[in-house]
Amino acid sequence: MNDSKHAEVVTQATVMLLKPYLDKVLTITADNGKEFAGHESIAKQLNAAVYFAHPYSSWERGLNENTNGLIRQYFTKGSSFQHITESQVEDVMQKLNHRPRKTLNYKTPHAVFFGVDKRQAA
Repeated sequence: MNDSKHAEVVTQATVMLLKPYLDKVLTITADNGKEFAGHESIAKQLNAAVYFAHPYSSWERGLNENTNGLIRQYFTKGSSFQHITESQVEDVMQKLNHRPRKTLNYKTPHAVFFGVDKRQAA
């Protein structure tokens, strides 16, 4: 797939996935990859500001880096993602979204994002 086509796919997918949450999407922080060439379209369609991390400054995308580390607990480095099923991805996503986080005062990302009381989230 050429770079411009890849950027189109990323733009369409980003908008499709985030559009249901327009009231919660205020900003997007991306890396400097070519796949975000459509950032202006994303920003306009989602009415959100798009920021770019500086090259080699992973601390500017802390949540992303932390999440990558959590995902690696399930899919170790070097794993072939060709052999991981959609069901396995859904299972890990469910586990991580319902895992209490210290930075969220031991609430789950799901509970915070959807404004669910801890007692209701169980």
